[in-house]
Amino acid sequence: MTEETTPRIPTELQPRPRDVGYDLAAALDAVVSLRARVPEDAFTASVLGTERAGHGVLINDSGLIATIGYLVTEADDIWIVTNRGQAVPGHLVGYDYESGFGLVQALGRLDCAPLELGDPRAPEVGDDLVLAGHGGAAQSIKVQLAARRAFAGYWEYVLDEALLTAPPHPNWGGAALLGADGRLLGIGSLYIDQITPVIPDLDGNLSVPVDLLTPIMDDLLRYGRTMKPARPWLGMFVTETEDGFVVAGMYNDAPADDAGLAAGDLVREVGGVQPGDLVEFFRSMWSIGEAGCRVPLLVEREGKLLDIDVASVDRRDFWKRPELH
Repeated sequence: MTEETTPRIPTELQPRPRDVGYDLAAALDAVVSLRARVPEDAFTASVLGTERAGHGVLINDSGLIATIGYLVTEADDIWIVTNRGQAVPGHLVGYDYESGFGLVQALGRLDCAPLELGDPRAPEVGDDLVLAGHGGAAQSIKVQLAARRAFAGYWEYVLDEALLTAPPHPNWGGAALLGADGRLLGIGSLYIDQITPVIPDLDGNLSVPVDLLTPIMDDLLRYGRTMKPARPWLGMFVTETEDGFVVAGMYNDAPADDAGLAAGDLVREVGGVQPGDLVEFFRSMWSIGEAGCRVPLLVEREGKLLDIDVASVDRRDFWKRPELH
């Protein structure tokens, strides 16, 4: 988004220094703008586009920026802009698809101080927080922690305990979720139209908690990826409906496509298990083995049951990798 088209936070929802117990201006200055360009032949280009924009958060004095990975995956050109208008190029350090975190290295000294990582388990539901975007208070919003819960995304993604806040930030990608002490609790990832069943029609944002970043930081810095065994990936999009788990689409030439799955298929069983929800669906798939294992699916198509075995892969093998420096 350009500055002219970026939605402005209503004044009454913007955080004010008297609302918090830390240096609000300094904390908001650590949130930067990220703009990334991805090659047209990149694997994610057809789904995520080749021009991406959002936020990132400076997390150390060397210029390391944490963001949400879909902004920078496969990017070969990244620019960083601070609240003071300073612009420097950036380099994609790494991306972890399991958590969703991406790391970018600024290739120049930034005119702002980093944020410390906080404890995402510290705030209780109902506590006041701030979800901050690049642009200071005008692009930040006072929120409450509405829920902590497991979350499954249709793109073969699960968080054991996501942070859900309300009201929603209109430009959430890579935004900084700040705790009561001004430390970074999470990185904004998604808009959710019903974040908790306890309160109907309450929409908000999902942030990925930073305690998932700490244990993988060294691997991302050294290798651009985590070195633990990869989960099996099928390359399909699955949605949960009243009828069951529906294959909504697939990546071209991904394992699901190669195995003959089709959009509209109902998946009745995964490895002999009837999942109760989408979280269990993907966990059942991952429990079969590491990437490379065969994942047996029982599929209903036009009233007929079909046994389809899908030869899984490591999804990272499909991506353009960042060059290591």
